[in-house]
Amino acid sequence: MKDLDLTLWLIRMSQGDEQAFQVVYESTHDHAYRLISYLAPRKEDIGEIMSELYFELFRSLNKYDPEQSFASWFSGLIVRQVRNWKRKEWRLFRITEKLMQSTTKSSDPAAELRLTALSDRLDLLPILQTLPLKFKEVIVLRYYQDCSLEDIAKLLKIPLGTVKSRHHHALKHLRHRFDQQGLREEGDGFVY
Repeated sequence: MKDLDLTLWLIRMSQGDEQAFQVVYESTHDHAYRLISYLAPRKEDIGEIMSELYFELFRSLNKYDPEQSFASWFSGLIVRQVRNWKRKEWRLFRITEKLMQSTTKSSDPAAELRLTALSDRLDLLPILQTLPLKFKEVIVLRYYQDCSLEDIAKLLKIPLGTVKSRHHHALKHLRHRFDQQGLREEGDGFVY
């Protein structure tokens, strides 16, 4: 990254100046791309991490201290974005694993194969969005925020039994949606 003084451009960018954003983007793009390509878990994720990085840059501008080196601060921002991306993938994996464990108890090999195929494609987020809010809250707190069921009960100010019930019903709903999506895709001629 060129050792430019971007302070004035950053101030203008924080005020919504599109030209300032363009200058900052052009000055930092190559550095960001190289660093992300070294750190990213998969090369196909680089574009999405880049998008999230510049969104986070805009959101975090108020935390930047002009007394410190922008290059160092920006590199730290890049590293945090890549870590967040890895954590998000890990959370998706954990949710998928929990669903797979629940599915294997049903001893339906066809359903397990469909679930494995779907989890490989990480299609969980769109399916998660189909949950009613009260179920989605429990799933997100449990698997995205690593909260225990007891912690969720305290956070939502509901009895532990209600949390367990919502957790059970949410997983059941997700398994059902996986089955529906798997059956629909097989019927459309997709082979897994």
